[in-house]
Amino acid sequence: MVKTRQESAVVYGTEDLLTSLCNSVTHVLSVATQCKIHYSGMVQRITKTCLKPDIGCFVLFDGGFSGLVVLNFTAATAMELYESYMLHMGMPKSELAMSHTSDEVSNIMGELMNQIVGDFSGKVQRELQTNITQNQPKMLVLNKQVTLSVDTQLDQPESRRVTFYTGRNNIFYLELAIDRTEFIKLHDFETSEVVNPDELIAQVHAQRAVSAPPKPADDHDELLKSLGM
Repeated sequence: MVKTRQESAVVYGTEDLLTSLCNSVTHVLSVATQCKIHYSGMVQRITKTCLKPDIGCFVLFDGGFSGLVVLNFTAATAMELYESYMLHMGMPKSELAMSHTSDEVSNIMGELMNQIVGDFSGKVQRELQTNITQNQPKMLVLNKQVTLSVDTQLDQPESRRVTFYTGRNNIFYLELAIDRTEFIKLHDFETSEVVNPDELIAQVHAQRAVSAPPKPADDHDELLKSLGM
């Protein structure tokens, strides 16, 4: 019996996109801060996305599908990630900002979010064979009385919230809103591998070392000199 295309199709939906995004969050933040980041095994269906205290960050993306990513950090979480990132980069602790309201903290959190969405968009291109582009992340320091709703301008929005935990057990939240969409695999294809620039440079250096011509022996030079040549 021959299976129909519908029966045998591999479908990639909202929860799959969310899982991929969550993995980008844990990967980028773990590498950048050298902290253990993990997320809850449960996901919440929500009706709207919001920026919440103490630091809210959002980025819009468009292309193969459209959506919005929001990260909401408490002050303690933002300072833990900021300090860990800066110390890992070699910055002395005495030169670090002391408050989450500092522009430097907001800039670092925005840069980390930019890397997260960049990692996610790379996986979308490799694994789903489509393309998304992102705008610059926007950061807001909010007080306890302010919660801002972000209008996604989507036709059939699906919104999710996931809880994340840091190495010190501080909490932050990821919210994703995207148009209802499904990716259906039509045929098999090879997923391109991620190129690690450090490994590529090391490989080139190794090849040069192997292919370098051997130096002439000193005994040969001495023999030529003794013959007057």
